[in-house]
This record gives sequence, structure tokens and C-alpha cells, in this order.
Amino acid sequence: MSTRNANIRPKPDGIMVDIADYALNYKVESNLAYDTARYCLMDTLGCALEALGYPECTKLLGPIAHGTVVPHGSRVPGTSFQLDPVRGAFNLGCMIRWLDYNDAWLAAEACHPSDNLGGILAAADHSSRVQVSQGGRPLAMRDVLTAMIKAHEIQGVLALENSFHRVGLDHVVLVKVASTAVITALLGGTKEEVVNAVSNAWIDGHPLRCYRQSPNTGSRKGWAAADATSRAVMLALTALKGEMGYPSALTAKTWGFYDVLFRGRRFKLQRPYASYVMENVLFKISYPAGFHAQSAVECAVQLHPLIRNRLDDIAGIEIHTHEACMRVLDKTGPLHNPADRDHCLQYMVAVGLLRGNLVASDYEDAAAADPWIDRLRARMTVSEEKRFSKDYLDPDKRSNANAVRIRFKDGSSTEKVTVEYPVGHPRRRSEGIPLLLEKFKTNLARRYPAKRQASILDLCMDRKRLEATPVHQFADMFVA
Repeated sequence: MSTRNANIRPKPDGIMVDIADYALNYKVESNLAYDTARYCLMDTLGCALEALGYPECTKLLGPIAHGTVVPHGSRVPGTSFQLDPVRGAFNLGCMIRWLDYNDAWLAAEACHPSDNLGGILAAADHSSRVQVSQGGRPLAMRDVLTAMIKAHEIQGVLALENSFHRVGLDHVVLVKVASTAVITALLGGTKEEVVNAVSNAWIDGHPLRCYRQSPNTGSRKGWAAADATSRAVMLALTALKGEMGYPSALTAKTWGFYDVLFRGRRFKLQRPYASYVMENVLFKISYPAGFHAQSAVECAVQLHPLIRNRLDDIAGIEIHTHEACMRVLDKTGPLHNPADRDHCLQYMVAVGLLRGNLVASDYEDAAAADPWIDRLRARMTVSEEKRFSKDYLDPDKRSNANAVRIRFKDGSSTEKVTVEYPVGHPRRRSEGIPLLLEKFKTNLARRYPAKRQASILDLCMDRKRLEATPVHQFADMFVA
């Protein structure tokens, strides 16, 4: 008798059990994590509100069936939509990520942990409305902040040592896994249900990274995380109905994630789950740009006054960067759409040099038609500075350094302007938070009258009152 395929069901993979234990049982006690999560909530929702000014984003929003309104449905900030939580998560997730302006985490796999808020807030809002309709107790915004901290941690810790793009997968696989875990826990799942949901997240279909990389860069990168976090809501709700899980989803020989999609390697974890990622997350405060390029744009803006009247005199533009930036954002040749442009280091530096700023509309076709952008791009060279690459991966630094120097035809040059830690870096928190709040105020003003702006801002600035606010009441404040 053959025993080659002995059908012995194993215990759940340790990685999945650890994620479930953390999502359910870890008590976040860090005031820094909660304060940072509150700022992250404001910034992320602000990014979503700004995206509503872009038709290419808004065309993707709303219910699947036109005119559908879901009883007790989740509300989509800045709109009048009331949707089922899966579709609500997609809507908010799409808005959050569209302009590439929400937070970032730089590691072996660079990613955007606040992408998880789309699913977290939609699921919590819907659950709260259902609970209230049945005479129960709604979730509070403290629960949302806790879920954000834990989703950031799961996604960010997994990203530290494990590169998904090097095997052709997009980083939103981590959004799906992290969102699935914390949403299942948030909605009252047991440990078995969280493990089951997470196992389904790992064996799910995962997106190829080709829509984020040359020569195929396109607008899907604006809604890929929305797809992931909305899928997480569906997987969580399915697990809560008793749907089974798959204990060796990662480790199954031949058929598991490791063998099929990770070239047989197993995940490495650099540190235990706690609140490290939220405490050290990187905010995109000044510019809607891939975080690898934030410091390069800062350099370009500093150089703008020196070159704005000498464009014809420029012979060359040197950009010194780290290996990860070169791998992700170094791009020559024609750029075909806004998503292509906001993933091009040279384009972002050119705009910063020309205009002394970089805003979301600078990626649109009208702004890109300025012939000087491509003229400057043609004069650029990008090279790796080994020190920058080393410090990028150093856990005590996690810098994101770039340097820019302009050479002129007469043989002179500017100084080599270097920025190692862009304004959104934890090392510049005291400088960055006031700017983050101004960004939030600007985005509130895009959608709401002054009285509503003041009410939202006052609540968000009062951590104790915010944390006690029922989620559905918070969401109602953002209805337009």
C-alpha cells in the first residue's frame, strides 16, 4: 500500500498562529503608538478626501449595482455612499492610495500600512451600525486605532526581511493578510477563525507586480490595495460564518505559498510583533511621491532658486540614491500616465527643480506637457551611493537618503545637496506633525463647510474623546 500521500492534517503553520495570537491577545500599551495612529488616521482620511478631486479615481467608486443603498452599510468619507462593507472597503481603500500620498514603510518590501484602514474602518462602521440596530454596543474609535496599530505591525514586520517584489508579487499581499487578521479579530472572531481567515488570505490569488513596474506601470496600482483590503473583509466575514481554513497554507510541500510563490524560502522575522511599525512609520507630508523619492524632491526644491533662471545653462543633473530607489523608481523613456510619472524618480526631481514644489496635479497630462520636464530628465544621471543603501537597511537608521547636484555648461556646479531623512521620517517628527496637521486641514476644506471642518479637527485633536467616539458616529461626520 502506498503511503506517499498520507492524508494527515498538520497543525496550523506557526506564522499564521503567531499572527492570530497577536491580533487577538496583544495589549497595546504604547502612548506613542496611539498618538501616531491618531495622526495616521487624520492623514490617511485626508489623502482620501483629496483623491475625490480626480475623476479617474471617482469613476471607480460607488456600489457595484448603481443606486444600491445597503441598510446599516458603511459610509464612504466625502461621499453620500452607504455600501456593504466589502464594497465600502474598496471605495475607501481606492481613495486612500490613489494619489500615492499616504504613509510608507521602507524595508525589504516597501509598502503602505495605512492601506489597511479601508477595510478596518468599513468593517467597524458596518458592525457598529448593526450592533446599534439590535440594541447592542458599537465599536469605538479606540478599537479602530488598535486595529490600525496591529495591521501596521503585521504588515511592516513581515516586510522587514521578506521581499515579495523580488519574486514578482506586489506588496499588497501583505495588506490582504494584515487586514484579514485584524478585521476578523475586530469583529469578534476566535483564534481558530482568525487562523482560518489568514490561511485563506495566504492561499488567495495574489497580484503580479507588473502594473507597478516599467514598462506596464498603470492606474491599477492606485486600486490594488483597495482590492486587497476589501478582499480581507470578505475573507473575515466568511471565516466568521464558520468556513474552514487550511493549516499548512504556507508550508505544504509543492502546493503551499512557499513552494508555489516564494521560491521555496520561508519567511524570516526580524522582531516580535508589538507596536514598532506604527511608532516608526513614515508620513508623506510634503509631496505625493513614492517615499524613496521624498528626499530627492526635497533636494530639488532647495535647488530651485539657484537654477530657475538658468535652465539653458544646465549641462547635467546628478542624482545619488540608494539601491532600492533605483530598483523601483529609476526610469527613462516616455511616461504614459499619472501612475507612470509618480513612479519615476527623474520626473519628480525635474518638477521640483522647475516649480519649487510637487503637487498631485503635476502628474496629470496637462502639467506633464511642459517640455522642460523631459529636457531636464534627459540631462539626469542616477547612481547608487553605497552609504545610502547601507543606511536604508540599518534598523537603527532606516534613512531614505538622496542627493542632487547640478552641473552647468561653464564648468561650475551647485553644491551636492543631501537629505538623508525626509520630513515625514520619525527623526523629524517635531517638524513634521505641524505640517501634517496643515495638510489635514487643507484636505478637510476640500469637502466640508467651515463648521464641519472645525468639528472634525477638534475631535481628532482630543485623543480621549476621539477614542471614546462610536465608530458609526465618527463615520457620519465625514458624510458629504
